[in-house]
Amino acid sequence: MLNRLMMPTMGTAGTGGLRIALALGVAGVLLSGCGGGSMFGASSDSSPSIGTRFSQLFGSKSQAVGETAPPPVDNELSCPPVSIRAGASTYAVAAPGKQPVGNDLRYQATITRTARDCTQTGDQITARIGILGRLIAGPAGNPPTVEIPLRVAVVQGGVQEKTVATKVYRTTVQMNESGSMPFSLVAEDLVYPVPPGATGDSYIFYIGFDPQALKPEPPPRPARKKK
Repeated sequence: MLNRLMMPTMGTAGTGGLRIALALGVAGVLLSGCGGGSMFGASSDSSPSIGTRFSQLFGSKSQAVGETAPPPVDNELSCPPVSIRAGASTYAVAAPGKQPVGNDLRYQATITRTARDCTQTGDQITARIGILGRLIAGPAGNPPTVEIPLRVAVVQGGVQEKTVATKVYRTTVQMNESGSMPFSLVAEDLVYPVPPGATGDSYIFYIGFDPQALKPEPPPRPARKKK
């Protein structure tokens, strides 16, 4: 299951929080535009290059967060819908020893757009999951680079959810002086068995931030000496 990360409260952020809220609003407007054949509205940063890459990979098979995925065309393999895991839609990092709220927030990442397609080879399906988002620096600092951890999972929905496949991906974002940068990630190697019968109708691609994935693995235990 995806690790749950609570979204920070912005109400007590003061002027710093207001700056972040306004930047998030502008980012949402820029990234949610999808008129005609263009996936994005105009932007002065690197958004066009990211949008072009997604257009080349997925064409029109993308949607803003909250939008309904486009239906498959004739003879196209149907893919499960993409959903952001509750509690994992925001990745907020604070200054050391602080909580990621108000003036202690260093940076915050959010997901704004997703895409997916599926290819069947024998009894296996390979899914490509595209994720677009926005990284914004907070009052506590503007680091030169930020590593963003994301988890993608294939889950069979129901009363008791069942994880079919799951994998962690990472992408590194180079920040600029503006403190607001788009980021993208394409998970191209998520493989899972073809679901039997109509079982696939209950499958979901869950995505979300997974900060636990950045923690170093514990050192291996020393081998016991034989007596």
